Amino acid sequence: MKTLTINQFVRKNILELQPYISFRDHNEFNAPVLMDANESPFGEFNRYPDSTQKKLKGRLAWLKNVSPDQIAVGNGSDELIELIIKIFCEPKKDAIMMMNPSFAMYAFYASINQNEVIKLNLDENFGIIKENFTKSINEAQPKVFFLCSPNNPTGNSVDDIEFYLQNFNGIVVVDEAYIEFSDKKSSLGLLDQYPNLIVLQTFSKAWGKAGARVGIAYASAEIIRFINTVKAPYNVNSLSQELILKSIENSTEFEENLENIRIEKAWLAKKFQTVGCIKKVFPTDANFFLVEFKEVERVYQTLLKAEILTNKRSPAIPDCIRINIGNRNENTQLINILKNI
Repeated sequence: MKTLTINQFVRKNILELQPYISFRDHNEFNAPVLMDANESPFGEFNRYPDSTQKKLKGRLAWLKNVSPDQIAVGNGSDELIELIIKIFCEPKKDAIMMMNPSFAMYAFYASINQNEVIKLNLDENFGIIKENFTKSINEAQPKVFFLCSPNNPTGNSVDDIEFYLQNFNGIVVVDEAYIEFSDKKSSLGLLDQYPNLIVLQTFSKAWGKAGARVGIAYASAEIIRFINTVKAPYNVNSLSQELILKSIENSTEFEENLENIRIEKAWLAKKFQTVGCIKKVFPTDANFFLVEFKEVERVYQTLLKAEILTNKRSPAIPDCIRINIGNRNENTQLINILKNI
């Protein structure tokens, strides 16, 4: 891969944009009298949250062995996906590229920003066909490539991520929302080698904090500066920051829950083998299964009638339903219903 600079991919107006800076958060005070932000002097959460998320970034830097200036915190990974597209993709001009099928929000935010979406159709095992990748980048020249690994909704991991980093002339985003469930190595170790890499992770899945809405982007300090320039100043509230800090400090709950999910995953995989209406269960590195059924609509409606909510992927993925792993009681209810179909 030829030598590249991040500035060559950033929109001109973003290069010239001046960030909103909270004077309070960018300076040190001992006992300040806070009369600068028109807040109420009364109430439990009467002050704005730290716009720099300094404490949280410090703990994340320790947890992931990166520098704090390589971290951006978002209101969920969704916000970070939107910001990345806004930073690098000129409306009505640039394109993004994504796997197909994959996480729908990449295309959603690109469409809002009026960017073309190039979809790489996956093979029968949901792998990327490298020849199609090469053809697409030569023809469409997309600015941002979203790789979801493990992939949602298929569950498999992307092989040979370095190939795409070396051969894509733009920004490569590796979305690792489900990485804690996988035995595969995170792409965080590639950050120093590839300046065009952004790794997304989240506290919504394995950490069990979906309600807190906290996603993390790891990248070069240069890319992080652009994200911090474009993001809303108080995008992550105080309650969420405190909750995530407590979760990191007390990781026992996280480790126990992760182990329980692995136990339930193995239990479900074994039980699926006894269900007659199942045609195939696809291999997964995530906390969900993509399952092919003989009569998918009947299965989906039967589960829905029993108030078991699943994610039907047919017709986009023919005859398939995505089912995430629940607790033992939930998983037992699922299997009992399926066995009776």
